[in-house]
Amino acid sequence: MLYTSLFAACCATGLCMATERLLTGGVPPFPSALHVLVAGSTLLVYNVHFIIKKSSAQLSDLYYWTQRYIWWHYFFSGLGLLLCLAGAWFLPGNILLCCGLLAVLAFTYSIPMLPFRGKKRLKDFGRLKILVLTGVWTIVTSVLPVLFWNKNISDYPFEILLRFLFMFTLCVAFDIRDMQTDLEAGIYTLPNLIGIRNSYRLMNAALILFALLSIVQYLRYPSLPRLTGELLTAACTRVAIIYTRKHPSDRAYLAYIDGMMLLYAFFLLIP
Repeated sequence: MLYTSLFAACCATGLCMATERLLTGGVPPFPSALHVLVAGSTLLVYNVHFIIKKSSAQLSDLYYWTQRYIWWHYFFSGLGLLLCLAGAWFLPGNILLCCGLLAVLAFTYSIPMLPFRGKKRLKDFGRLKILVLTGVWTIVTSVLPVLFWNKNISDYPFEILLRFLFMFTLCVAFDIRDMQTDLEAGIYTLPNLIGIRNSYRLMNAALILFALLSIVQYLRYPSLPRLTGELLTAACTRVAIIYTRKHPSDRAYLAYIDGMMLLYAFFLLIP
């Protein structure tokens, strides 16, 4: 579930549904073409990333698992591609255009396709790495549902900001996990630039701002269960960050840091 990104696909789909709950006022029908596309694209992008990723077995238990069971990544890459094609068949052109742009960002993040000497991937530009990841996840899980339900993006600015802050916090945590590997590859990500202590301070500040914006969103779209879920998510994310700081491992990060996305969706979708 963790190493094949099935769990991540569930998280992405859950966050889409959490946004749809705000847009429609109820739990959205499942599965929809959007859910199929989002789940499939998550499987495709992340499994392709694991296939081509270069790392050290001493630094990553995920790398060791990938070397032993790499055929699972090929299987779920193929499954993801089939799901993408199936979902895309039923979606309008504006969503497909947006997805095309996101696909370019997602694949150039991992695959050396850029025409720059020494920096062929977006992730090689350390300062861009976190913005690309956060931006893609934010658009997929908040903007695409708005387009799918034919709503105006300008009516939901705080939902998009909340999702950006939430994903930014999780992405900083993963950048901390990858600090040594990135440094050896000459990639100076945010934690490598500002240090571990300041990175944790930044995550705390982002979670506080997330909680404050949740209150602002409540004033615009009054829903006490949603506000409660967002505040609980901020608190649980803080606990997950503390835990992974003391017990760092790929399993812990994938289960607990990524797991905050699924928990967030659960809090917002329960009656």
